[in-house]
Amino acid sequence: MKLPRDVDGVRLASLLRRYGYQVTRQTGSYIRLTSSAKGAEHHVTVPAHKEIRLGTFHTILRDVAAYLEMEPTQLLEELFRR
Repeated sequence: MKLPRDVDGVRLASLLRRYGYQVTRQTGSYIRLTSSAKGAEHHVTVPAHKEIRLGTFHTILRDVAAYLEMEPTQLLEELFRR
């Protein structure tokens, strides 16, 4: 599955709530998400921009997938196929 090109930061933050991520703070145009689903805390910073750049989006997906112990493609399909 190709990366969607029109994902904004607020939508991505709400999609990641399915995996236990919650907004812990927002500084300017950056949202800090934290998850404790796997025991240890995991932090991800998502830009609250209208459209997230593809490289940034890919890095966030790869980081979250590694924490959840799944493949980035599987995470991408679960996020956007529901």
